[in-house]
Amino acid sequence: MLGIARRGLRLTTGLVLGAVMSAAELPFVVLSGLSLLLVLAWPRGRRVVLKPVAVGGRALTEANRRRLRDYITTETSDAYADRRALQYLSLRWSLGLLGIFVLSAALIGAAYGTAWVFILLFREVRHFDTVVISGIGGLFLLFLGMQGAFGVAGLEAKLARRYLGPSHQEELERRIEQLAASRAGVVAAVNDERRRIERDLHDGVQQRLVALGMLLGRALRSQDQQRAGQLLRQAHEESGQALAELREVAWRVYPTVLDEAGLRAALETVAERSAIPVRLDYELSADPEATVATVAYFVVCEAVTNAVKHSGAGLITVRVARGEDAVLVCIEDDGLGGADASGSGLFGMARRVAALDGRFRVDSPAGGPTTITAELPCA
Repeated sequence: MLGIARRGLRLTTGLVLGAVMSAAELPFVVLSGLSLLLVLAWPRGRRVVLKPVAVGGRALTEANRRRLRDYITTETSDAYADRRALQYLSLRWSLGLLGIFVLSAALIGAAYGTAWVFILLFREVRHFDTVVISGIGGLFLLFLGMQGAFGVAGLEAKLARRYLGPSHQEELERRIEQLAASRAGVVAAVNDERRRIERDLHDGVQQRLVALGMLLGRALRSQDQQRAGQLLRQAHEESGQALAELREVAWRVYPTVLDEAGLRAALETVAERSAIPVRLDYELSADPEATVATVAYFVVCEAVTNAVKHSGAGLITVRVARGEDAVLVCIEDDGLGGADASGSGLFGMARRVAALDGRFRVDSPAGGPTTITAELPCA
């Protein structure tokens, strides 16, 4: 709810600024059109007029690009032609006026929707039905106004992408760069995983097996039956520990429960094995496809492991939900915060998510909480 309120406030600020800017854009468009019309048949004069018009148009367009980026979260390209900027401004001013009309309607609705409180407190009510009807009507107008504000913001974004968005060539180049970076990230992640498995086997299971062999050898050479029995019991315990460590390594490589029982069961196992209490909110009605489920599992597993090691948290909350064409995975802990997004653990998670063309965010202010969010595209 708080996030929706913040988004609404940000969009409202963007629309108000857009309305203010339309007061400059409309005269600019009118004067520019008249100036160009007067010199339409005069090439030299047209070139003279076009230069200041292009400078002014680019200045207004750049101001709009900053507004769109900061308040409507719409990114555009700076490689647009002057002609496209003028076309954009010739339409943009109308959306600025529409935005102020919509916000005015919302303010009027808010005034009528809350006026009944002050009327009941400070005035004697003679026509209670009129007060109720005006309050309901005001709230309905407020609802329509806020929906209209979101609609105008959407039109602003579409108009900007239409005239200021990256070209098809730029999109292809950006996509090639993303694919190259994600491929390099996948290769690096595979190599890191191989090194980690080798280290776990060498420092853990291999040492256990060496100790097991030594115990069995000593038991075979011992002439004392009691001592040999004691060595065999130690060897039996060592074999159990080696088997447990081998299962742990295999689990970290890939949990079989993910294929056998699904993502929910695998995440429940992660929660059970955690040294810190983990609350799991699993809101998917059906498991996603295997690749998405695998990445979601490893993101949660790595995030929980990092929280246990570094956060000092008392509770970890894991939420898995369905978004619009994506699976949303959110891990939050109530620890000290200050997580380094460039650290090996978080960077590895980001690479896994990027391999699926997903989005990965880390929010970890000093003092906490730390929130890790992954959006994994799925059918």
